[in-house]
Amino acid sequence: MATPEAGFCRAVAVLEEPRDPPEQVALFESKTRLAKQGLNGRYRRRRRMTCRGAATFLPLALACVCLVGCGRSGDARVGRAGVTWIANWTARKHVRGVVDLSAPRQRGSIAIAAAGRLQLLLPDGKLRSFARGYSAPRGLEPYIALSSGQTVKAARCRFAENNLYALRLSHGNGVTVIDTRGNVRRFASLPSRGLENGITFDGTGRFGHRILVTSTAKAKTTVYAIDCSGHVEVLTRDAPRVEGGIAVAPATFGRFAGDLIAPDELSGKLYAIGPDGRASLIAESGLAHGQDIGVESEGFVPAKFKDALVADRRTRGTRHPGDDLVLGISQATLAASGVQPGALLAVTEAGAKTIAVTCTKSCRVRYIAEGPSLAHIEGHVVFEAANGAND
Repeated sequence: MATPEAGFCRAVAVLEEPRDPPEQVALFESKTRLAKQGLNGRYRRRRRMTCRGAATFLPLALACVCLVGCGRSGDARVGRAGVTWIANWTARKHVRGVVDLSAPRQRGSIAIAAAGRLQLLLPDGKLRSFARGYSAPRGLEPYIALSSGQTVKAARCRFAENNLYALRLSHGNGVTVIDTRGNVRRFASLPSRGLENGITFDGTGRFGHRILVTSTAKAKTTVYAIDCSGHVEVLTRDAPRVEGGIAVAPATFGRFAGDLIAPDELSGKLYAIGPDGRASLIAESGLAHGQDIGVESEGFVPAKFKDALVADRRTRGTRHPGDDLVLGISQATLAASGVQPGALLAVTEAGAKTIAVTCTKSCRVRYIAEGPSLAHIEGHVVFEAANGAND
C-alpha cells in the first residue's frame, strides 16, 4: 500500500477557541447579518491572529490555509482562501432516531434511516413511513445509499433505479436492498471481520459503477466492491481507518477524481482510496478530532440543489448529544460562503463544523459552516432537489 501521506494537504490555520493566555491572542471579530432573501441563518465575519512563540497563524475569515501540490515533495506552494461568510446549519425537520439520509429519489423525496426503520421526507416537508418490512437494531448505524440505475458492464446487469441499499449490521453482515415498493431482501453477504461503517455508489465508473462498502477492524479498513448481481470483490484489507458518509469524487476533483473519499473522525484526516486499493492522505481537516468528534459526514456539491442536508442524531452519554434533527443549509447560503459545485463538504460529528475541500493539481481546505454546538452528526451529506414533486 502506498504511504497515506503521499498525497495530502495540511491545514495550518483552523477554527478553534484560543487556548493561549488572553495576552497572547490578538482577536478582531465583527458580526453582521445578511438580509438578502433566501440567505438563512446567521453569518459571522471574523479575523483572528494567534501568536504562539515564533509561530504565527493567520486564519483569515476562519479560512483554512493549505499546502498544495499534494503528494509532490519539493514544489509545495501556499494557497490562501479569501474572506468568506461562515454559515450555520439550521433545523429543517425533527425525525426521531435519524441516522442517515439518501440522495433524492426520482420525484424528490429523500429516504431517511431512523430508529431502525425507513421513512420518506417529501419535498413538501412531510414524513411518510416506508418499507414496513425493513427493520434494523436501534442504536446501530445502518447507513444507506440510493441507486441511480447504473449499469455494471462486467456483470451484464444494472442496479434498479431508486432502489435503496442499507448496511446490514445484524443477522449476518452484508447489504440489504429495498425496492421502490418497499419490498426488502438480502442483497449481499460480507465476512464478519469488522464493523461495516460506510456505503456509497460509484457514479464515475472507476470502480465499475459498483456499490462500495467499508468495514473497519482495529486500525485497518477493508473496502468491498459489490456489483448488481451481489458479487463481492475485496479491493483492499489494508486501507487506513475510516468511517461515516463516504463518497466517490466527481471528475472535477483533480488528481483524486473517481477515488473513494473517506473520513477518519479519530485523526480528523480525509483519505482517497483508488480502485487498486491504494490510499492517499488528501487533507487534514484542521478541526477538533477524536471519538464522536472529528469529521464524519461527506457529500459532493452538485450543480443544482435546494438545500444541503445532514442527520443530527440524538445520542445519550456524549458531550454532543444531538437533537434528532435533519439540519440544512440552503444553496444560496453556501454560495454566499464561496462554495462551488464539485466541492467536498466534510462535517464533524461534534457540532457540525464544516469544511469545503477542492482539488485540481493542488487542494484547498476552507472552514465554511458550523451547526448547533450540541449537534451529533451521522451519515451522508445529501442535497435536496431544486425542483421536486411528492412521490
